[in-house]
Amino acid sequence: MTTTIPAQQTLLDPDGFPRRHIGPGEDEIAEMLDALGFDSLAAFVDAAVPDGIRYRRPLQLPGGLNEHEAVARLGAMAQQNVVARSFIGMGYHDTHTPPVIQRNILENPGWYTAYTPYQAEIAQGRLEALLNFQTMVSDLTALPIANASLLDEGTAAAEAMTMAHALASTERLKFLVAADCHPQTIDVVRTRAAARGFEIVVGNAAEFALDGTVFGVLLQYPGTDGGVHDYRDLCEQAHAAGALVVAATDLLALTLLTPPGEWGADVAVGNSQRFGVPLGFGGPHAAFFATREEYKRVIPGRIIGVSRDSAGRPALRMALQTREQHIRREKATSNVCTAQVLLAVIAGMYAVWHGPDGLRRIASRVRGLTARLARALEGAGVPVGHSVYFDTLRLELGEAAALEVLERAGKQAINLRRLDAGTLTVSLDEVTTSADVRRLASVLGGEGAESALEDGDTPPYGAPAARTSPYLLHPVFNRYHSETEMLRYMRALESRDFSLVHGMIPLGSCTMKLNATAEMYPITWPEFGRLHPFAPAEQTAGYRKLFAELERALREITGFAAFSLQPNAGSQGEYSGLLAIRAFHASRGEAGRTVCLIPQSAHGTNPASAVMAGLRVVVVKTDAEGHMDLDDLRAKATRHAPQLAALMVTYPSTHGVFEQEIREVCALIHEHGGQVYMDGANMNAMVGLVRPADIGADVCHLNLHKTFCIPHGGGGPGVGPIGVAEHLVPFLPGHPVVSLGHGGGVGAVSAAPWGSASILPISYMYIVMMGGDGLTRATEIAILNANYMAKRLAEHFPVLYKGDNGLVAHECIIDPRPLKASAGVDVEDIAKRLMDYGFHAPTVSFPVAGTLMIEPTESEAKSELDRFCDAMIAIREEIAAIERGEMSRDDNPLGNAPHTVAHVTQSEWVHPYTREQAAFPVPWLHDRKFWPAVGRIESAFGDRNLVCVCPPVEEYEG
Repeated sequence: MTTTIPAQQTLLDPDGFPRRHIGPGEDEIAEMLDALGFDSLAAFVDAAVPDGIRYRRPLQLPGGLNEHEAVARLGAMAQQNVVARSFIGMGYHDTHTPPVIQRNILENPGWYTAYTPYQAEIAQGRLEALLNFQTMVSDLTALPIANASLLDEGTAAAEAMTMAHALASTERLKFLVAADCHPQTIDVVRTRAAARGFEIVVGNAAEFALDGTVFGVLLQYPGTDGGVHDYRDLCEQAHAAGALVVAATDLLALTLLTPPGEWGADVAVGNSQRFGVPLGFGGPHAAFFATREEYKRVIPGRIIGVSRDSAGRPALRMALQTREQHIRREKATSNVCTAQVLLAVIAGMYAVWHGPDGLRRIASRVRGLTARLARALEGAGVPVGHSVYFDTLRLELGEAAALEVLERAGKQAINLRRLDAGTLTVSLDEVTTSADVRRLASVLGGEGAESALEDGDTPPYGAPAARTSPYLLHPVFNRYHSETEMLRYMRALESRDFSLVHGMIPLGSCTMKLNATAEMYPITWPEFGRLHPFAPAEQTAGYRKLFAELERALREITGFAAFSLQPNAGSQGEYSGLLAIRAFHASRGEAGRTVCLIPQSAHGTNPASAVMAGLRVVVVKTDAEGHMDLDDLRAKATRHAPQLAALMVTYPSTHGVFEQEIREVCALIHEHGGQVYMDGANMNAMVGLVRPADIGADVCHLNLHKTFCIPHGGGGPGVGPIGVAEHLVPFLPGHPVVSLGHGGGVGAVSAAPWGSASILPISYMYIVMMGGDGLTRATEIAILNANYMAKRLAEHFPVLYKGDNGLVAHECIIDPRPLKASAGVDVEDIAKRLMDYGFHAPTVSFPVAGTLMIEPTESEAKSELDRFCDAMIAIREEIAAIERGEMSRDDNPLGNAPHTVAHVTQSEWVHPYTREQAAFPVPWLHDRKFWPAVGRIESAFGDRNLVCVCPPVEEYEG
């Protein structure tokens, strides 16, 4: 049952939820407007947002609900979902989320509001949790290098395919896929392959023809129908032919089965969902990717590595981090900034909580119940298809018998999988009980099977299936098995991470706004959390109503004709939108349109997505004011007109300004036969004021984890739905298992039909509580806050780009580059020194190297904006002291930042500045101080000495 907020806890104040979400009160708004020289918010907005793009009507959305009303409405939707017992499998399994993990991580803003750990010194807790995840994956797969998660199993398999091709001869274009892979994985791989020009051959793995045209092989282990096969000979043949072998696998099964790394696989991918992460109707879940040592420099995704800090102590960071921040625009092969950090943390903590013995017990129990059911069915004359299996049985029944079984199962609210007309599968999981097995025996085999059930031990696997190697030997997986110890461990890690609970995270382009509690807690309701993504449609009416209402609101906000909710990250939205554009051109006989124009200032994900979609990137110059160079755009649009597929443009621009000429830009692209892809990363500066479809965009992705309040989760989860104009609706993503109602012109881009469905209630709650007027007000205040900060900081740091009216949009870029010559101080010194002042740094060196991009969001009160500005001004004064010769260029608070407790309490203090100035440079820190866990980390050392699993304790301490 869902839970609701008791009515007495919700004050029905006249301002409603928007007053709780928007930080500045009316007096503070008036003060900021006065500082900017405006007498009203309306006059300010008229000046900030060009008149030629303004949407002048109120959003046609209902008035905002209070928290109690919104929860009641969402609860009514949830009640329309049916939580049946799903034995469908296909890579998704019900699981027990340990309550200590649910309450202290999944439901804890200290974990879910953190940002991607680019500033590693204040992200050590999350980095350790991710290192645990990597170690768990590496141990269970028996492959030495694992990344810190990808989006889902299907996209991880597609990334493995792309990596295999990058390592092979460019003439090899054939990728072999075993027919017993999960169908959604096959479809996601097909979609990616079609864009890249690869040939997918699906067939029986035993009959694969391995020759010089093949660059890789994808296997499912165990197979989608439960079979466990010995692939050693196939791997030898593949390697002899120069191809890599990818195994899509199951971590729980690998506690008992020989791991892929031991039977010859080069890559292992899969979904860690059954390690304590709710089904959630398909997501979000953390995929994993592990490979061999020799491929560590080309592995997709983020990798957490061990380095050292300025005092020589061990410290963690994102290894090879510059791959992500400086993606090679024209040559990118993977969108590497896709991750599911919060879910990877949960899965890793599940392994810490249970340890190797606990995981083995869970796996043995699942296999034992499956074997017990198999014996009973065989005793009743029901054929079981495979002799070696883990949790899934293939039942060859014949069409008539299969239909009878499905009818009986439906009457008992049991969901089975129909593999083909006469074949069913049944998959057991951690929550399966003996009573479930009795019901299944009765449904599948009648009274004969139920009476044939008998207790008894299941013999262990024999060779070659049996795992003999140990795993999870590190102390972290063998120490925290009481709730007291586990709670303290998680709290200790949390205390080493800076999140929104500590202060503003003013990151440009990342929109770290309030994630209200009323928006968050419905995601753990069982009616949302325990639904299988392939459950029958009649059991998912609540979800479908939620999707319909959310899509309707997004259509009104953007002006587009339709949305796809399938992309489960902003980068996936970009990829999906570009695929739609390619398919549209192909449908008109213009498949040769493969050029994508992208401004120099674009997000790094833009060119990576374009290459993934099979497009050729042509870069458009940026002028001195930070705008697209219109002369260069015209020249390149004309030159490439016959091949022009699209322009990718971020609006407002990545430089934080509303470019006046955007309508002219869109018209120019259309004139030359192209489509306009608008990157919606900055939609929080447009909601209620500007609609992308109205100004000429054909497709736009929205980052629901930014504009619409899904929390960042430390680097994921995210949702990146795409809105399209009417002519592109047929080319929205489809799905091979579930009908989506529209689109289907391109294949699946994510494994689950609606991507990360279980976190869509967050955005729904935000929209219905804010209402149309509240959403518009949030945009206005976001722009006001940014301009107020730009005004205050401009006296001390140059603001690099402004609009024609001297104002910025929702973010601004300040330029400290001259300080390198005058004081020996660079942008990294300022970023690290901000930690001593109790702040997370703004975005560093993007989109302009050596600068800081600041975005305050509408959720921050003026007092917090002033606190940050005061910190930046104080840091500028410290720099001025260096410039005046009053402070050493070689030994100063900026160069030595951040200062840890250990640093400022050491017995000998050798610096020419005081301990007080190091740790408490402003008065408010005496009341509220966040201490960095480690000193400044040596990035180069970590990259030269790449260690991506938990090192032995002795080595760690040494």
